[in-house]
Amino acid sequence: MQKTINCATFRKMVLAGAKALENNRAKVDALNVFPVPDGDTGTNMSLTMQSAVKELSSSASNTFPEVCDLVSRGALKGARGNSGVILSQIFRGICSVLRASKPEVDTKTFAKALEQGTKVAYNAVSIPKEGTILTVVRMMSEFAVKNAGKMRDYEVFIPAVIEEGDRALAKTPELLPVLKKAGVVDSGGVGLMTIMRGFLSALMGEEIVSDVPTDAGTAVNPDDVFGDNSDIINMDLGDIQFAYCTEFFVINLKKSTTLADIDKLRENLMNIGDSVICIGDLEMIKVHVHTNSPGVALTYALELGELDRPKIENMLEQNRLLKAKIAAEKKDQGMLAICAGQGIADIFKDLFVDRVIEGGQTMNPSASDIATAVQKINADNVFVFPNNKNIILAAEQAKALVENRTIHVIPTKNIPQGFAAALAFSPDASAEENKTNMIHALDNVKAGQVTHAVRTTNVNGFHIKEGDIIGLDDKKILAKSNNIDDAVLTLLDKLKEDYHEVITLYYGEGVSEEDAAALTEKVQEAFPDCDVDYHSGGQPVYYYLLSLE
Repeated sequence: MQKTINCATFRKMVLAGAKALENNRAKVDALNVFPVPDGDTGTNMSLTMQSAVKELSSSASNTFPEVCDLVSRGALKGARGNSGVILSQIFRGICSVLRASKPEVDTKTFAKALEQGTKVAYNAVSIPKEGTILTVVRMMSEFAVKNAGKMRDYEVFIPAVIEEGDRALAKTPELLPVLKKAGVVDSGGVGLMTIMRGFLSALMGEEIVSDVPTDAGTAVNPDDVFGDNSDIINMDLGDIQFAYCTEFFVINLKKSTTLADIDKLRENLMNIGDSVICIGDLEMIKVHVHTNSPGVALTYALELGELDRPKIENMLEQNRLLKAKIAAEKKDQGMLAICAGQGIADIFKDLFVDRVIEGGQTMNPSASDIATAVQKINADNVFVFPNNKNIILAAEQAKALVENRTIHVIPTKNIPQGFAAALAFSPDASAEENKTNMIHALDNVKAGQVTHAVRTTNVNGFHIKEGDIIGLDDKKILAKSNNIDDAVLTLLDKLKEDYHEVITLYYGEGVSEEDAAALTEKVQEAFPDCDVDYHSGGQPVYYYLLSLE
């Protein structure tokens, strides 16, 4: 009987859960409600887990505080899409309990961890919706807390929790009508249950090997070069505890050197600095350390062998020079847009958006991706346009990863709303005034998308067959046809209001300019009271993005 688990077992559970999800992510993707080619719940959740695994694999620690911090931080940094963000918060809550626990965790403590994971996940969503992954984790945690006292054996407890999760998953179509109409259960819930089954596999002794490579497991090539350490733009001088970035190889190791000596070198370096990397074998060792005593670091290494390609950089001086340059260029406000398609990106740049990162229906950037892009905009306030409802949560989570910047997330759900927000920006207005004007601008534009169905289903009152051309807004399918032009015209007819004066078509990859021009003429004829124009968007998945203003 297994009445407790230790940190090593928890590490295996995380790895097994990530592996199980990766193996089944295509099945989870296929459960997306809308039959458009953007099924990405499984992919987003898997990438979030793989980020946690990568962070976890960077350390060999088997103590709960360190392992839990790595898992929590890795999941947050890699969180993609709504499903990924919620999953990262579930793990954040679980880890907050386990990191403070005893070396051996019983089922009662694990139940409390699952309960905390539920609370943190619900708090991460402004309007929690039942019939989703949230319902599944909540019902599992409630069951776990209620029954952990009488289920002290993990091999009984976890299967019972999974059984309750399956019951919760089966209820999701009843709680969320759109799932019932589509004839599917919640894809995020399926992803979570896949992870839980991975947990069980680890507990039952099945060996799961992670596909994510680790630095420690990578052979060092003598021709390798050190990475660039110049990207310290956002580092305050007062935050630099260790001034010198010291790097070198140890080669031609002495015959008396052992693997234990390499471990000892790593310990010595950790005592004189931070950011320590000490990897290799008895053939060669690569060392990186930030320290105030580079000479001491070199002396330690000389006890093991010869030094090769030593490099010492003064990070304080680098920081002073960069800070001086940045101070002269820094502005109060900047803008970041997320989109797919070179044409769309070019339009945002023409609207003076400072930086554009790739993302959209089929590839949601992570919170870490967004935070990194924000940090590269030299402004105190940065307005972020997600331009997709599935990216808004990740943009909000990026706030926790950014230093020396204030992120203002403008909840743009589509590209036309992003354009409207960018047009509303005034460099002479305050950040709060711009934020207010941008949010109000979203109400002045309607948007639609035209794509093709990737499976047969019944949804929104339509019988959709694979290959049908479908038109939709941000909420539901409004039109279907067997050709693109008819779908566009029907969708515009459903979207257009009397006050609309301008219709713009952005054609995607695979649509020729000639076809777009011909369709524009048809639209102008059908809606003579509007000015109609078209532009190359180059976006994947969608033949056309439509804007009505």
